[in-house]
Amino acid sequence: SHILILLLIKFLDADILPLSLLKTYHKICNINSGNLFNGQEAIMDHTRVFIHGLESTSQGTKGLYFREHFPGMIIHDYEGPLEKRMAKLEKDLSGLSNLIIVGSSFGGLMGAIYGCTFPDKVNRLVLLAPALNLPEFRPFLSKPAAMPVFVYHGTSDDVVPPLEVKEICTKVFSNLSHHLVEDDHSLHLTFPEMNWNDLLSV
Repeated sequence: SHILILLLIKFLDADILPLSLLKTYHKICNINSGNLFNGQEAIMDHTRVFIHGLESTSQGTKGLYFREHFPGMIIHDYEGPLEKRMAKLEKDLSGLSNLIIVGSSFGGLMGAIYGCTFPDKVNRLVLLAPALNLPEFRPFLSKPAAMPVFVYHGTSDDVVPPLEVKEICTKVFSNLSHHLVEDDHSLHLTFPEMNWNDLLSV
């Protein structure tokens, strides 16, 4: 299996790995925990996922950062209404577990909904200015989630109200680490300084 992993890594470095092979890569990672090769990305017993915001894409600033620093992280494009996006997300993550999901803005809403719907599959949520104030999240207010949740939200966010979202997070997530930072909606100052190696490890 080590040879197969090394072949998959070459595909990952070239950014041409098909979805079917990407899932194979993550299943192998779940089986083979520990460091199997030297480099920034070690084979761990979890799968990392990034979900972009409403108007962004997988080629946005955050997506490009994760693709560069965390090869093998699942970073796909989502478009259309929430229902369509969630259907694609569920398909993308089908068969995977031990997920660490990072969601930005609308992607934070998607990540939170996924975590509340499939709590046994999610090890951790990292939500960046998550749009949990939207009506689509109301059905999940009565479905508390116990996985560790890390929220980062700018005090100058003029898109998603930080205090309203903090109140919602406090009600839903029992294992919450909430951070109000002096930043805007995109967290352009905070994001590059966050300790992603720790946040994306369990």
